[in-house]
This record gives sequence, structure tokens and C-alpha cells, in this order.
Amino acid sequence: MRLTIIGAGAIGGTIGAHLIRAGHDVLLCDADPAHVDAINMGGLTIEGPVENFTVPARAVTPDGLPDSIECAAIAVKSHHTAQAAELLRDRLAPDGYVVSFQNGLTADTLAKVIGRDRLIVSFVNFGADVLAPGRIMQGNVGTFRIGEPNGGPISARVQELADTLPYAVATENIMGFLWGKEAYGAMLYAGAVSDLSIADSLEDPAWRPLMLGIAREVLAQAPVKPEGFDGFEPGDLEGSLARLVTFNRTSAKSHSGIYRDLMVRKRKTEVDDLLHDLDGPLTTYVGELIHAIERGERTCAVANLELLAAYERSERLGRPLNAVVELFHAPLRAPDGLLHGVQIAVKDLIDIAGHPRGNGNPESMQSEPATADAPLIAALRAAGADVFAATSMLEYAAGATHPDVREAMNPYDPKRTAGGSSGGSAALVGVGACAVALGTDTGGSIRIPAHYCATVGFKPSFGALDLTGVQPLAPSLDHVGLLGRDVATTAQVFAALTASEIQPVPASLRVGIVTDQLTSAALDPQVAEALQRSVDALRQAGCAVVEVDGMVFAELDETFDDIMLWEAWDVHGRRVTAEPQHYGPETLRLLQSAAGTTEGTYRAACARRDELLPRAAAAYHGVDILLTPAAPFVAPLTTPPVDTPEGEAEGLFTRVYNLTGAPALVLPCGWSAEGLPIGVQLSAPRGADAMLLAAAAHVEEILAVPTREPAA
Repeated sequence: MRLTIIGAGAIGGTIGAHLIRAGHDVLLCDADPAHVDAINMGGLTIEGPVENFTVPARAVTPDGLPDSIECAAIAVKSHHTAQAAELLRDRLAPDGYVVSFQNGLTADTLAKVIGRDRLIVSFVNFGADVLAPGRIMQGNVGTFRIGEPNGGPISARVQELADTLPYAVATENIMGFLWGKEAYGAMLYAGAVSDLSIADSLEDPAWRPLMLGIAREVLAQAPVKPEGFDGFEPGDLEGSLARLVTFNRTSAKSHSGIYRDLMVRKRKTEVDDLLHDLDGPLTTYVGELIHAIERGERTCAVANLELLAAYERSERLGRPLNAVVELFHAPLRAPDGLLHGVQIAVKDLIDIAGHPRGNGNPESMQSEPATADAPLIAALRAAGADVFAATSMLEYAAGATHPDVREAMNPYDPKRTAGGSSGGSAALVGVGACAVALGTDTGGSIRIPAHYCATVGFKPSFGALDLTGVQPLAPSLDHVGLLGRDVATTAQVFAALTASEIQPVPASLRVGIVTDQLTSAALDPQVAEALQRSVDALRQAGCAVVEVDGMVFAELDETFDDIMLWEAWDVHGRRVTAEPQHYGPETLRLLQSAAGTTEGTYRAACARRDELLPRAAAAYHGVDILLTPAAPFVAPLTTPPVDTPEGEAEGLFTRVYNLTGAPALVLPCGWSAEGLPIGVQLSAPRGADAMLLAAAAHVEEILAVPTREPAA
């Protein structure tokens, strides 16, 4: 057989060497002059665990190809396919043909130049790598199939090639093998963004949902029946992972060619062809991460794989809960830092460069994107965090949904609300898509969703986190804060953002309780019971539990509506008057009612607040923290608007800390009979954020609330 192989690298060189050794006339062509010179001077060496041999060989660069070529093979990277095909234009003999030894779906590109009737397609799954000019490592003997691109009975020329090529077997469904390889290859692309071996990335249970999700996404697009190979079986993806681990553990090729292109050869990968051939969110996220590595914005590390896993969970678990507004491809961030590898979602009212400040309003969600990050977002990026998602929210954080924006639903009962207004952030953390998210809190909008979704919800002291670039509602009450999977994660992010120290867990803890709140008639009996169990557990653990007079908090609460409504009208009044149709009906009703609050009423309420603040601060004398309810009831079917009796009751125990500016935190303390989360609220003196977080970690450890799998 006479064959010209264009691309004498890992696959082309391996096949060519075997053909030469078998006595066939092979001309190798490669764009690397050093590789060509080495082959011509010392032959082509195959080495590794399969076998070791050297053959004398002829090699040329593309400008040395003969004018007439009888038969050719294309073995270049898929993104060089068109360029390689052009080398054969007007050179291929009239009765000649071309066989592709490539990864990817390159048949159409080749057929445009040489014609589909002169094309044969193969599937090659050798683990091979170029070690040095003239030296190729063959790591294993994998599947090698060959067939006509249109399928059908095995032709004479295909059978002849199968009989000639090393390890080759003819097939009637070559495109099925290539689509199987597309799915397997997409998993290899995902693993290549880390520094893990192929086997390690496929074996670790942490990445299993990601790998399975990618494979399913690709296989769903196959226009033919996908075929299995070397342990990969499209009909048994779960079992395939274990078999592929075994196959790759026995191969001398530990890392994929994509990884070697990125980290060893520092050259462009075939990722553009992956994105061209395939459609779907997961493969797109993989491709964009590889582009970022190619641009030097990232390096191959496990943190990238963790980000991909967060994307997969957000697509599979977060979107059905209406928690996701947008997922950001390969977000920019510092290469290291205190939050390196932490994926953080952001409530959609904080400026993220390139993304509109959506505010839970359909018109705002289609507005011009922010031109710069809010300082808080910039600080997260500088600390190495991946700001990867914008989360859904109640309209303008004012306590009601817009009818054209779906409400975020509860991870533990998707027929119920996640709460508001930071419901999307709470749902995404609660369902396990990410470990932490940003929210805002004007009367409980972080802490109430935390109570509903079994997360930690932390409203820091007023001003502890910068509100620049955050949509205001009532500026003297607005706080930006965190929803986290646990106290430790929440404390880690807060410490990084404030350059503060994480405090150790206190040796002893003095807990103040306001008995009137814990026995309030507004409390659902199951909530009251869970709170009492929490108090009992703290006593049994040695905490000092003392009763505190909470009358001042009730007096302060009377100022909330006048302050919130006047400030909300100051923010929104002009637009409410000029464009009432911009708002949903429930938000509009609330804001229009705010027009009746006079400035005099507002000033009197502010003065009364200032008068009461010293007494509120004195409530902490003799105790480290106060323990109170988070909300009166478990998650309802939908968030009640704040200007309804239900909405008024929902924030009964949270809004006072927006008035005082004291830090307050909600963490899980139990479950209802229906399996819905119940939270407890802790607060500390204003400015004692680090102490509150340390105390909360201690309380979390004492309560040891059993975790449950979300129903979602």
C-alpha cells in the first residue's frame, strides 16, 4: 500500500510506523521541521508499554509534498482540517481516496475539498503522545474502526484498509463510533481543565454528575446510534466511568492530549471544533474555560473542575427552582487568593460588569449591562473567587414577585417559595449548587430565605460590606450579606472581604433570650418547639442562657414602616409617577402606598430610632449573643407581599436588626413534620460581626442539626 499521512504526530506517526514496519510505502508529512528532520535522520521511534521499535521513514514538510498523491490519510488536529484538506486539492489521484484518522466530526470539512465519495472515516482511540522530535509514545492498544462516512454495508476499499491498518476493524456505523468518542472526548476536555489524570478525573465521585451530564448532553445530539468502545457504553454511562478508569489506569498516557496542548506544548487546542460540533450548556462552559486557559487567564487546576461542577449543579438543580438568572462563562478572577476556587453566586441587583442589574424586573433584565463591577464583586475577584452566577429575586427587593419573572422555589419542596427577596441565592445554596451567595437584606431578605432553605444567612453590621453598585430600596436599612452552606464558609468569605480575622470558637457562651418572642402567638407550634429544643440543647452544652428584656425591640419595630416606606419612595417615587407600568402590580401597590408617608413622619421615626438605639445596645450587656426566632412559620407556597398581614408577620423578628444595624445570622435548628427547614436567629452588638460568626459556629456545632437531601 502507498499512503501519504498528513500529520505525523501521535496518531499519524503511530499508524505510519506500524505500516512501514509491515512493508508498506508511507510518506509522512508534518508541519514541524524538527520532527521531519529527526525522522529523516534517525527514523521514527515508537516506545512505551505496548512495544518499542524504530523504523526508517521518509518525511516532508507540507511544501515538500509530491504533485500527485495516490491515497492520503489526514491525522492533524481537527482545527487544522481545512488547511490539511487544501494540501490535497488538485493533488489527489482520480481514483484515490482520503482516510481520516482524526478526533472530531471532520468529514464535512474534508468532503468540501475532496468529495464525499472519496472519503473514508476512521475512529482511533490509541493513547499516544509525541515525546520529542522523532519519538512517539504508544500508551495502549485501543479501539480502531474504519468505515464509509454515510454508513451502510462495508465496502471493498474499507475492508482492504481494515486488513492493512494496525488493529483496525471495519464497521457499518463509523459515525456512531465518532459520536461515542465525542461524548467521551467531552469528558476528557472537562478533566483537562484540571491537573488531574484522566483516571482521577473520571473516578472521583465529586465529578461524576458533571461527567455523566456532559456525556448525556452530547449523546442526546447524536443523529446516529452511538457506539461503545474500550469500556465506554452509551447505554450504561454509570458503569462506563468505572470501566474507563480501569482502561486509563493501564495506559501509559496519564493525561489527555488537550491537557498536554494546554500545559506542556502551550498551543491552541481543538476546542473550537468541540464548540462548533456540539450544542449545550455544559460543553459550552468547558469550551469557554479552555479558551480562558489558552488566553493565559487561568491555568489547569482542580478549581476549574470545581467551577464546572457548580455549573452542572446549577443547570440540573438550580434552574428548575428558577434560582438562576445567568451563569457567567469562565469569570475573570485573580489566579490565587483567600477565596481561590470558591464559586459565588450574586443576587441580581448588584453590578456585575457585562451583565444588566436585573432587579427581578423584566425590563431591567433587558437593560444595558453594567460597565464595571460593584466594589464588592471586584473584591471577590481579587480574592480569587469565581463569581459565576446571577440569582433571581423579588422585584426591586420590595417583597413581591413581578408576574413575568418566576419566583425562586424551595429546595425542600419545589411547590413552596424559597423566600425573598434573596430567594434565588438561598435556593442555589440550599440545593447544593454552590457553597455561598451574596444577598441583600432590608428587613430580613437574607435571613428569611435562609430559614426557609436550610442555609446560613448572615446580615453583617450596617456598612460592613460596601453597598456601592447595589440597587437601593431603603438606604438606611439596606445591608448586603451572605448565604452559605455553613457558618465556616460564611465566615471565610466575610473575613476575606473585610480583611478581618476568623475568631476561634468561644470557650463559653452567654446566650440571651427574649422570652416574649420565643413564646409569641405568631409562631407556628413546630417552629416554637424547634426553638425551645435549641435553647435546651445550648443549656445542656454548658452555655449560660439568660432572659433579656426585649421591650425596646418592640418599640423600635414601630418605626420600621415609616422609615422604609419614605426611603423607598425617595428611591422609586419619580419612576413610579412617570412609569407605573414598569413595576409589577404588587410592587407598584407597595410603592404607591409609600407616597403617603410624609417627610415629617419619616424624620420623627428616625429621631425615635436614634433615641432607642442606646437601649437596644444595652440589651446585650451581660450576654454575647441574643437568640430569637427567624420567622414565624416554615416556607409558605409563595412570598407574601410586605404590605399584607402575612408579609408583616414574616419579618416580625428580623427587621429590628435593620433598624439597629447590628449583625444578625440565621442558621438551621430543625425540621418540620413535612420535612421543611426551621432556622434560629442570633444577633450581637453592632460591629461584633467576627464574634457573632464564632458564636454561631459554636451554636451550629452544639445543635448538630441532621442534614437532609433536598427534594429537588
